[in-house]
Amino acid sequence: MEDVPRDSPSFSSKKVIFAALAGNTFIALIKFIAALFTGSSAMLSEGIHSLVDTGNQFLMLYGLRQAQRPPDDEFPFGHGKEIYFWSFVVAILIFALGAGVSFYEGIHHLVHPRTMENVYVNYIVLGLAFFFESGSFYVAFEEFRRVKGEWSYLEAVRKGKDPTRFMVLFEDTAAMLGILVALTGVLLTHKTKNPFFDGVASIVIGLILSVVAVWLARETKGLLIGESANRYVVQGIRKIVGSFPGVERVNEVLTMHMGPNFILVNLSVDFADDLPAGEVEKTTTAIDRAIKKAFPHVRRVFIEAESQRKEPAS
Repeated sequence: MEDVPRDSPSFSSKKVIFAALAGNTFIALIKFIAALFTGSSAMLSEGIHSLVDTGNQFLMLYGLRQAQRPPDDEFPFGHGKEIYFWSFVVAILIFALGAGVSFYEGIHHLVHPRTMENVYVNYIVLGLAFFFESGSFYVAFEEFRRVKGEWSYLEAVRKGKDPTRFMVLFEDTAAMLGILVALTGVLLTHKTKNPFFDGVASIVIGLILSVVAVWLARETKGLLIGESANRYVVQGIRKIVGSFPGVERVNEVLTMHMGPNFILVNLSVDFADDLPAGEVEKTTTAIDRAIKKAFPHVRRVFIEAESQRKEPAS
């Protein structure tokens, strides 16, 4: 069995998002002010980056709120996938707005160079930005580390079913890298008096945002389409069902995440031929309870009673 992440009722997605929202709002403001006073292309790109991140945090909060709506006639399995949809939108916005505008601004600055003024304002603002981004990153990293269990960090991202756990962490990582790139561009431009480095820094920031956007889109795509539960859950369900008297064989265990905390399970079970109908009903009820007790995120279980399927002759 795979190493399982710790159960995470104490994990607060909103706590991490609010921390990032507060930091990015302030950071975006001071970056735009610095870009206005200094004419730095890299600083303007960083301001746009922080502004996009701020908008993304609002979208994730909205997604979390929508995902908590109860089931209704139109959506009988609830609205849990809303968080997957809005997470995918965030990835698109990072690519289209953050990366796109950074590329444009960098290329424009190379074609139409502008002398940087009041350069020390950039140093102060970038220092403050790095300080606040580090605080937001620390909050996101500590929460992520606490819930990942024995999985590695990459495994926790790849196998995790709640994108809010790693999206803020990815954004903060990109933000800190972007600040370092902007600082390098400002420093080289200051020392050489050549605005070329400032424009290149803006383009590099765009590349960083592109990589983050593609990675986030890839991680949320499967969840949005309908990803199965992790292997340890599927194996655990198969073991539970197979342990019941009267179950000859477990044919299929089909699962789908309808949200981070909602797993839909469909089972194909071959019951013993001499098992009375009343006993089949009791067994299916017991199976349902046992699965939900072992895996609290399993909310609905459907059981089909059918014999072992045989592959058609070729």
